[in-house]
Amino acid sequence: MQAFNGAQKKPPSRATIPAEAKLLVSREEAAQLLSISQRGLDYLIANRRLPTRRIGGRVLVPMSELRKYARGDHPENIVA
Repeated sequence: MQAFNGAQKKPPSRATIPAEAKLLVSREEAAQLLSISQRGLDYLIANRRLPTRRIGGRVLVPMSELRKYARGDHPENIVA
């Protein structure tokens, strides 16, 4: 039997799924996908132009809503 050696144990790996394949993305990912700042995304969320879902303490944005928002025309400024 081998002795336990913590140096040999690998950390658990996280599954890396492309954002396009996810149902919900984080605020950071949503801002990157829309090519806007995090503050700009928060403005859209606060003004209810982009719906979100809450799971625990996390605020997540549905990919379907991001696609819908990206397809529309938005002549107004995001941040004044």
